[in-house]
Amino acid sequence: MKSKILIVDDDLNICELLRLYIEKEGFETIVANDGEQAVDMALKNHPDLILLDIMLPKLDGWQVCREIRKTMETPIIMITAKGEVFDKILGLELGADDYVTKPFDTKEVVARVKAVLRRSNDKNKKQISEVKYDKLRINLTNYELEVDGKQIDTPPKELELIYHLANNPNRVYTRDQLLDEVWGFDYYGDSRTVDVHVKRLREKLENISYEWSLKTVWGVGYKFEVK
Repeated sequence: MKSKILIVDDDLNICELLRLYIEKEGFETIVANDGEQAVDMALKNHPDLILLDIMLPKLDGWQVCREIRKTMETPIIMITAKGEVFDKILGLELGADDYVTKPFDTKEVVARVKAVLRRSNDKNKKQISEVKYDKLRINLTNYELEVDGKQIDTPPKELELIYHLANNPNRVYTRDQLLDEVWGFDYYGDSRTVDVHVKRLREKLENISYEWSLKTVWGVGYKFEVK
């Protein structure tokens, strides 16, 4: 699914220029030309990022940022014609994630959009730390394994192992890769450790669903197979 960018500026030429460059990079865009319209479109369309000019009719960029931050954590990049430090600090204090100063290089704006989206996606992944499949929920934040609606007591390393595999469905891991990525580079055990943990997980997960399974890839390692 394409990320949706809300462009907010009262200068129609700037909006069109940004729209063309941003859509060329594979994003979807929507445009607002005043502050009230910006707040309304943000609440209705739930964009993935907002490019927000400060000097706007009806509501200025500061007011728009305040209104959006009351209910949404959508990343915001402020656009200002002023280069004063005060404007940049105020924008960041109100909850903006970044800023660009007019006149700007359109390629730089696109690069900042990509960087802020990437940071936002990484942050969301860390916050969620949960994967769900048919009759299976693995929550790494609370260290909970739920199978067919029931919570199953699971040692931390078993849960970390199944989360790692399920979070990367259909990817085959060697035993050494799993030791490195789940146990850590400083772990001095051998590959049989992985086998033992997989065996215990299978006892908990076998024949629960036809939509997924913990598979052995003979001569290689293991994968969480999703059909």
